Amino acid sequence: MILDLPLILETRRNHALEHATIHLLSHKIPKRMAGHSNPTGFFLLGDLSTQDIWTAATEAHTRLNSGESGLAIHPGCGTNMATTALLAATFAWFPLRGTKSTLWRLLLIPFALIFALIGYQLSKPLGPWLQKYVTTEAKLGSLQIVDIILVRKGVHRVITK
Repeated sequence: MILDLPLILETRRNHALEHATIHLLSHKIPKRMAGHSNPTGFFLLGDLSTQDIWTAATEAHTRLNSGESGLAIHPGCGTNMATTALLAATFAWFPLRGTKSTLWRLLLIPFALIFALIGYQLSKPLGPWLQKYVTTEAKLGSLQIVDIILVRKGVHRVITK
């Protein structure tokens, strides 16, 4: 399966570890933070200390390996945002497609808004489902945290192998 190809699987595992780390950090540190994963680790953005990240990432790694797969799903994930935007925009487009007249387009705007709301509602369960089965992999396998470095103020790099 394509999701199990080496670079993709490594990114999905790092994405799960990133989410779990952010979950644990957010319980202790009520600050805004974000992350970005790739095959060799992930970046954490936010006013965080390297030690706090080490502690949270290590605990996240242990808890994911112990079966707490729910930590891999995060409500602030870009997967949720992309799913919401794509479904709402696609559904809004349906009543407007094929109309040539500006007047007809204006008259169809209320229907487009209703369709957009339907797409928005459908995206709410779909985003977390996509995280669980597509964009993250909670079973970390042999993934290990190698190092955490401060790239610059507010940006840390978590390196895995």
